[in-house]
Amino acid sequence: MAAVVKVEEIHKIYDSGEVPVHAVRGVSLEIHRGEFVALMGASGSGKSTLMNLLGCLDRPTRGRYLLDDTDVSQLDRNELADIRNQKIGFVFQGFNLLARTTALENTELPMMYGQRLHSSREMRQRALHSLEIVGLADRADHFPNQLSGGQQQRVAIARALANDPELLLADEPTGNLDSKTSVEVMGVFQQLNEQGITIVMVTHELDIARYCRRNLILRDGSLVRDELVRDRLHAAEEMRKLREAEAAAKLTSA
Repeated sequence: MAAVVKVEEIHKIYDSGEVPVHAVRGVSLEIHRGEFVALMGASGSGKSTLMNLLGCLDRPTRGRYLLDDTDVSQLDRNELADIRNQKIGFVFQGFNLLARTTALENTELPMMYGQRLHSSREMRQRALHSLEIVGLADRADHFPNQLSGGQQQRVAIARALANDPELLLADEPTGNLDSKTSVEVMGVFQQLNEQGITIVMVTHELDIARYCRRNLILRDGSLVRDELVRDRLHAAEEMRKLREAEAAAKLTSA
């Protein structure tokens, strides 16, 4: 299976003040096409820095990073921007949707800034397809304030899919959601992964990490554990349990 991500002895050192901060220390790893990986660690472990490096939002101080067989370690700012737009989809904790823009228009945004020019009709069709994938085609004309938190996050996922990326990066995607909505969103990620999409997700929640197939644990900038998830949670089953619990609670209170 081909490696979408290949990191070789990557370091990131920040020169902030008198003492340099060694945020990532010699991490090497591979993430293959179709994997669903959780990137975990305590605050200060280096997981956010590593996510920024994987997302081409920052460059390593030293080491090598191949994204879909392209060495992106030494690319300049404009080249990194092109790589981000063409090969990476981002999902953030805070949704980052434009408030006065519909779900459809929010989903079209990445296509407006890429090297490839799309006609208005093509952008609309691709955006509608992305919304259909996450189950929100019937909300295409709704504004963010007309959507629930879970629906807004699904729009954000649809936007991340718009340019058909090689890698989907999610940074604490359930951090602003309640437990039930978190399960719904993890169900969307699991469905996308089953369709072959490669996903790397930063999370500090052990239960959320159990929806993934593989967990990478960082400590003090180093990769200390790389393990397959044995007791994996499945969102469809967890949603069934939640619905049964809600029904039982209603009967009890009736």
